[in-house]
Amino acid sequence: MSDVPSARRPAGELEAEVLAALWSARQPMTPQDVQSALGGDLARTTIATILARLHDKGTVERTRAGRAYAYTPTVQDTAGLAARRMHTELGREADRSTVLARFVSDLSAEDEQLLRDLLGDGAPGLDSTPGIAPAPGHRATGHGTPGAAGS
Repeated sequence: MSDVPSARRPAGELEAEVLAALWSARQPMTPQDVQSALGGDLARTTIATILARLHDKGTVERTRAGRAYAYTPTVQDTAGLAARRMHTELGREADRSTVLARFVSDLSAEDEQLLRDLLGDGAPGLDSTPGIAPAPGHRATGHGTPGAAGS
C-alpha cells in the first residue's frame, strides 16, 4: 500500500494552477511549457485536457505551435475570471432583469454601495460598455456628452 493519500483536488484547483502559470508567463505556452512551469508533477495529457476545457469555456485562446497548441489566457487575473463566470451565468437566463435584481438584493450593504459607486457618474467607460446597464435613475448618454447627470 502507498502512503500517498488518494484524495482528489477540489474542483477548479487544477484550472486555477494552469491559469496562474499562463498569467505569470506573459506569453503563449504549450502543455509541455505549463507542465514545466508547474514543476512536472502532472502528466502532460492532464494539462492538455485542462487547457482544452479552458479553451471550450473561452478562458484561453490557442494557436498552432508545431504539432501542439500554445495557449494564452483571455482574462488577465482572478477578478477577470470571476467576472467572466458571472457574465456566463447571466447569459444563461432569458430574464436578465430578474437575475440581476435577485443578485443585487442579496448583496451586503458594502457591496451594494460599491456597485452603486461603480455604476455612478464617475465610473470611466461603464456608460459606454455594451451590456452594462446604467444604475436606476442614471442617464447613460455615451462618453461624457453634454446632458449627462452631473455635467
